[in-house]
This record gives sequence, C-alpha cells and structure tokens, in this order.
Amino acid sequence: MRSHDPMPERAPAIRLDIDADRLIDEMYAFVTDPRPSRNQRPVVQALGEIHPESVDVLESMLLDGTEERADVADYVAAVFTAPGPSRG
Repeated sequence: MRSHDPMPERAPAIRLDIDADRLIDEMYAFVTDPRPSRNQRPVVQALGEIHPESVDVLESMLLDGTEERADVADYVAAVFTAPGPSRG
C-alpha cells in the first residue's frame, strides 16, 4: 500500500514554449533599432501581453546602448530558460 503524496511530482500546469534563439534575435533587433517604429515589432506586442517587465528591460537596454547580442542572450537565459531539476 502506497502512502498518499499530497504534492506528487508532475509537469507544471502552465508551460510556455519559447524559441530562445528567435526571441534573442528579435529582442536584439529591438535594442539596436534607432527608429521609434521599433515599438511596433511583434516581439514587443507579444512580450507586452505575457511578460511586460521584459519590455521595460528592453527599453532600458536600448537607453543604455546595449550593443552585444550576448547581453540579450544572458537576459533571455535568466528569465525564460527553465531551471534544471532541484538537487536539494
């Protein structure tokens, strides 16, 4: 007889499927685009709906003069990449 586990290990209830390379490319294009029309990019619209904080970060990167794709990649990895299994 198995004991009842009130918190069985299972897949998360919500899962977002993110193409990290494409997201990085589109976010990097935003931060390196000097035109005001950059705010009309689809990535800005999508992030505004699912993670508006990222739009704020992109705007900060733009103002800071971010020129390296690696900086955007680091942000995407930190925010949108699922952590590995817990080793506790």
